[in-house]
Amino acid sequence: MSTGLKMVCLECGTPNRVPADKLGAGPKCGTCGGRLADGKVRALDAATLRKAASTDDVPLLVDFWAPWCGPCRMMAPEFAKAAQNLAPAVRLAKIDTQDHPKASETYGIRGIPALILFHKGREVARLAGARPAADIESFVRGKVRT
Repeated sequence: MSTGLKMVCLECGTPNRVPADKLGAGPKCGTCGGRLADGKVRALDAATLRKAASTDDVPLLVDFWAPWCGPCRMMAPEFAKAAQNLAPAVRLAKIDTQDHPKASETYGIRGIPALILFHKGREVARLAGARPAADIESFVRGKVRT
């Protein structure tokens, strides 16, 4: 019997439990039907970020960005590519620091783009600056087993 992994739905914020051996089978949220590990980058609000960062068993890499930030916009397609390549073992999300300034304060963001990797309720590592997909993937694989 497979162990259950805690995963917060990045669409509606509902906690879910997914059997570890079913993670690659396209699990969906029991409340809203949103995909839990499909390799797409999800935009978060501060409450969902806080909940997922503190409870998820699956690693979560969050891009702190803003629409006015040129390097942030340049990195977006690379971040999306990394999300596809790391799925379903790692989920990638982003939070707009302009719309959610409290998140920047809470997580001590001093410059953007900034990436924070969360796993099992704690911050594992940070990476600053725009990066290509391969660098993002190497960063994550070097910090957690995927």
